[in-house]
Amino acid sequence: MTCDEAEVLLDALIDGELDAGHAREVEDHIADCPRCAAALRDYREMSKAITEAGAGYTAPAALRQRIEAALPQPRQTTNRRAVLRGFAMGSAVSALAATGLVAIVLRHDDVERIQSEVVSAHLRSLQAGHLTDVISTDQHTVKPWFNGKLDVSPPVIDLTAQGFTLIGGRLDYVDARAIGAVVYRRRQHVINLFVSQTSSTERRAAKIDTIQGFNIRHWSDRGLNYWAVSDLAKDELADFGDKFESATRAPG
Repeated sequence: MTCDEAEVLLDALIDGELDAGHAREVEDHIADCPRCAAALRDYREMSKAITEAGAGYTAPAALRQRIEAALPQPRQTTNRRAVLRGFAMGSAVSALAATGLVAIVLRHDDVERIQSEVVSAHLRSLQAGHLTDVISTDQHTVKPWFNGKLDVSPPVIDLTAQGFTLIGGRLDYVDARAIGAVVYRRRQHVINLFVSQTSSTERRAAKIDTIQGFNIRHWSDRGLNYWAVSDLAKDELADFGDKFESATRAPG
């Protein structure tokens, strides 16, 4: 195990989230590596300080508002006026359909809704214990874990040499269905790569949007939709997406 791999797993070791095999690997590495042993001591002291300080901590109003805004909004009870508005909207959509514009309007609304749900899923994953269901820097461990859990197994690419460390994967829910999330780390930034199946095999070029302070790189290729979500700068998230796409399209 390298220092980079051990550093990624230190937090999970402290929180007791590693399986026995990975915990043993990290502990064996720390026993022979003064640098990682010092990092572990620092993390433990920091964790203890945060726990003690957080006993009476109240989240700032701005943070609460940001999290609440990212959560799905409850459906409002339908009333007569809403039904009438819906009927009027239906008439407008019918008129747009005659001009061929309705597909564009609905697709744009659908993309915005899905992106909002993806950001909500990203925020949920940042809570303690929610980031990964399987913890590993080995793509040959993470990819098989998805087998049988989803309609399609998401590609899992090792990009450690390119500066994006694979740390694991999990199941998540977007648009009321289970999808795969492959998790990477860039320095202290988490990248959630959500992958779902689509009926279209058409390749759609990547587009980057920003929602509630998070950047989303969305693209489609070979029957799969991808959403890479992070608080990384746009250029770094674009670099991640470019490297991932290149690796998935490489022969062999």
